[in-house]
Amino acid sequence: MDSRPQMMLTGIVLDSPDARELAAFYHRLLGWTATKDEPDWVTLGAPAGGPGLSFQTEKNHVPPVWPAGPGDQQMSVHLDIRVEDLDEAGAHAERAGATLASFQPQEHVRVYLDPAGHPFCLYVD
Repeated sequence: MDSRPQMMLTGIVLDSPDARELAAFYHRLLGWTATKDEPDWVTLGAPAGGPGLSFQTEKNHVPPVWPAGPGDQQMSVHLDIRVEDLDEAGAHAERAGATLASFQPQEHVRVYLDPAGHPFCLYVD
């Protein structure tokens, strides 16, 4: 018998100097809509349900470095986003405000940086 309490992952939170600005980027990128919008906290909900994506204002946010070297601010989390066409999805990400990372480790994955510096990956199966 499992004695763990019931737990459900309901969201992922990214820090940013401006929660609303970063939420606006991910709204443009993913098309998700805000389910909660406060001055320093915004949550976007996935249309099909599941965990949401939240953004928290952190005035002292330090963007991670990709790829990180010794002494660099380390990435603690990144998002993987499955796409059908890397070129089309990459162009869309750039129009939304993402920057293509200079280091690309895999052929079927493209690493981008959001406006707050968080890396995210677009990939095809």
